[in-house]
Amino acid sequence: MKKKKIKIIVILLLLLITTGCTTTLVGKNDKPVTNKSTGQNLTENIICKPTNKENIKLYKENGVKINKLPDCDDFKITSGKYEGLWTSIFVKPLAFILLWLGRVVGNYAVSLIIISIIIRLIAFPITRKTALQSELMKKAQPEIEKITKKYKDKQDQESMMRQSQEMMMVYKKYNISPMTGCIFAMLQLPLFIAFFEAVQRTPAIFEDKFLSLHLGTTPMVGITSTAFIAYIILMLLIAATTFYSFKMNLTGTPTDPSMKMMPIMMSMIIIITALFMPSALGIYWVTSNLLTIIQNIVVKRSKEVHGKA
Repeated sequence: MKKKKIKIIVILLLLLITTGCTTTLVGKNDKPVTNKSTGQNLTENIICKPTNKENIKLYKENGVKINKLPDCDDFKITSGKYEGLWTSIFVKPLAFILLWLGRVVGNYAVSLIIISIIIRLIAFPITRKTALQSELMKKAQPEIEKITKKYKDKQDQESMMRQSQEMMMVYKKYNISPMTGCIFAMLQLPLFIAFFEAVQRTPAIFEDKFLSLHLGTTPMVGITSTAFIAYIILMLLIAATTFYSFKMNLTGTPTDPSMKMMPIMMSMIIIITALFMPSALGIYWVTSNLLTIIQNIVVKRSKEVHGKA
């Protein structure tokens, strides 16, 4: 039943994600239109008017009818035409909340951080289970290692079935559900894409700045600017928090070299991806990682306290 539920969730997420997409503004030379001041490639299907003079000029020169768009301060969830379930359910509501909260706190990066925290608090029951599963897995490691060594050189079907059965017995003993850890991981992807779309399609957000960072500019471009130190610090924070959060959630057998390398490999993939993502997404990712680390520390300490009691 659990596998069927997960399959249904995956299918629904795929259907939602494929009903909307950010479109890059392409010029007459068939190349992306770039704001030379910030180095940002502009988005064609923006949902409200830009305020940056250079952006306004570039949009008008390339045939985007920005006058028909609402001001970002007046943007509503119902603004614009219908663009599919994904945009209607995720992108526009998220953009609206980011804009509203950004006006309240005076900065859109801060609003992004606050919303990231709120989302994690709402998802806490799920993420707590994931953290608990990680701790239970660590307790079960000695028995799992013993089974792994027992069947190390046995590749016949019968031995593999026995190994699987013995592993399941250990999981049952420690109340471990391997699929529990996948639930929030599956939710992370659509959340990340929703934040990406909301940032890329909302001029008020991607034109804003936070601690010398242009929210719409990628670190790859930002590193070549005068504010390169801020972008380097952002990338270092992404690298450190990603590696540490992956390492804390590592549940594989310590003797398995591939599992030891996983935090490094996954961190490298995310770091390379982050280089080409808007800085706002980097801020979101660092916030999410820090919350994961804090949560895991709290769960671990609570387990230790209850264990001693």
